[in-house]
Amino acid sequence: MKRIIVIIFAFLLLISCKQEYQPRNIETISIKEFKIEDSSIRAIQVLDSTSVFYAGSKGDVGFTTNRGALWNALHIKYKDSITPHFRSLAFNGNDYFALSIGNPALLYKISDGNFTLVYTEENEKVFYDALTFFDDNLHGIAVGDPTENCASILITEDGGETWNKIPCENLPEITKDEAFFAASNTNIATIGSTVWIASGGGKARILKATNYGKSWQVFETPFVQGNGPQGIYSIDFYDKNNGIAIGGDYSKPKENIANKAVTTDGGKTWTIVANGKSPNYKSCVQYVPNTNGKEVFAVGKTGVSFSNDGGKTWKDVSKDGYYSIQFVDKNNAWLSGHHKIGKLNLQ
Repeated sequence: MKRIIVIIFAFLLLISCKQEYQPRNIETISIKEFKIEDSSIRAIQVLDSTSVFYAGSKGDVGFTTNRGALWNALHIKYKDSITPHFRSLAFNGNDYFALSIGNPALLYKISDGNFTLVYTEENEKVFYDALTFFDDNLHGIAVGDPTENCASILITEDGGETWNKIPCENLPEITKDEAFFAASNTNIATIGSTVWIASGGGKARILKATNYGKSWQVFETPFVQGNGPQGIYSIDFYDKNNGIAIGGDYSKPKENIANKAVTTDGGKTWTIVANGKSPNYKSCVQYVPNTNGKEVFAVGKTGVSFSNDGGKTWKDVSKDGYYSIQFVDKNNAWLSGHHKIGKLNLQ
């Protein structure tokens, strides 16, 4: 009987080893580029390998549904004189939401070719950076720089029909010169009812809530910090425990000290990885789906980098500069950049 049990155990172990994902060794990539004239694009939402939506710097919310053969766009103006500079875009399964930077902050719902203003905020300090929906598509959240002594955080509980700003008494106090970066719409991440928000400037910290933003914790990181352009520009979580953060110093994009870190405890503690090594400054980091948290891509104005060991080591795989990347599946992704959208296929 013992021998049979041992044989069965060995067989099961062999099967599990065979099923373990073997990450790819990607040396170079080729990105198909589509010109989007006169628009700097920081935020995209992918539907599939043929369709992507974007929000741009000229009040434009555009899309393609045929692999980039044809592009269409709405052009939005506020009171016929203000052109919103969009750097945030979110999708709730039915409608898109685009949020502008600067004063006034303008949040639009886009549905069936029509747009409706659902939130506005006037303040000389207002500057919103990122926007996303939770998995249930009813709860949504946006983050912006402080107008008082806390982060500016908007929430919705009805799929984006109404938005409310969380009062400072319900948020952690912000530190001197701490703010957030509107670089790629990815300094915010959600899984289930949990949200993580990454900061920079005077401090590089993680704000975390596990109940759709009703109560918050804040965690320190060893990231480069202390000056305005330093800190965390992007975060992503493979699951509720394992995450990755990237950034650096936008004003010194070739530096790579303390600009990449990983967590295995849900964001409470962070460990610097590849210190002093590639990649340098990046504005977006994303796990590749269905690769067991092993494959990661990071993009920025300095090019594209790839890791197949969860971010411990990296290879520079393209010199093409992009702001953001979002995957459809393990083989297909869309990218956004200055006057361009990119399409990546890894097969």
